[in-house]
Amino acid sequence: MNMNKEASMRIPGKVFVVTGAGNGIGRAVALEILRRGGKVAGVDLRAESLEETKALAHAGDRLTLHTLDITDRTQVEVLPDQVLAEHGQVDGLVHVAGIIQPFVTIDELSIEQIETVMNVNFWGTVYLDKAFISLLRQRPEATLLNVSSMGALVPVPGQGAYGASKAAVKLLTETLFAELQDTTVTVTVVFPGGIGTNIAQNSGVDVSGMSTDKAPQVTPVEEAGRLIVEAIEKGSPRLLIGKDAKSLDKLSRLSPTKAITTVANKMKALLG
Repeated sequence: MNMNKEASMRIPGKVFVVTGAGNGIGRAVALEILRRGGKVAGVDLRAESLEETKALAHAGDRLTLHTLDITDRTQVEVLPDQVLAEHGQVDGLVHVAGIIQPFVTIDELSIEQIETVMNVNFWGTVYLDKAFISLLRQRPEATLLNVSSMGALVPVPGQGAYGASKAAVKLLTETLFAELQDTTVTVTVVFPGGIGTNIAQNSGVDVSGMSTDKAPQVTPVEEAGRLIVEAIEKGSPRLLIGKDAKSLDKLSRLSPTKAITTVANKMKALLG
């Protein structure tokens, strides 16, 4: 029986590892899981950010904090045992952590900057997924969710390396969906559009010089968190967040070239 097609998952009592839990979408997801009665092992690079999440959660020992660098494979590989020591089980991995790049063309972007983006967004995803898949397969019901990006659907000038890294996350997650479809693990890939987070600041990217009068509307981060947790509950294989992501997804299917030029023209206005 195929157990990975729109299977429902009960949140209460389940243990979820949530990366990027110190801010933005990751924090919103962690708080939403806790609100619905689940338990969270919150992972982030910044200990102080995790402490802020803890102060907002008021969840007691249902929330544990784990400070680590997801690009450090050694640190990631010991995380499952740390979570098991705190919670006794792992029912879900919700991998949100990621960074963007400076808003410059590939030609202007250094190799080192490209490597940093790929290390965080792609290799960080590989490390986390590999570390937890075997544990998830042991559970009667489990979920593995990776956050890709609207930028993985259509290229965004000025974010080429970021888009390439998130496109790799997209295909990796879809492959895991195919490979795990006859197991108890539900696999979900998420494509957020513009979300109201501080990802630029956390990525060390200066956007002060960018034009804001033509910037698109963004989805509130709390809504993004709610939608992701609902996708976990429903066992949805794919989630698009925001009208922008949904529109680009549709346009990229109907007319790929038009989608590319449409986004390129909008970025000229935004960056101009």
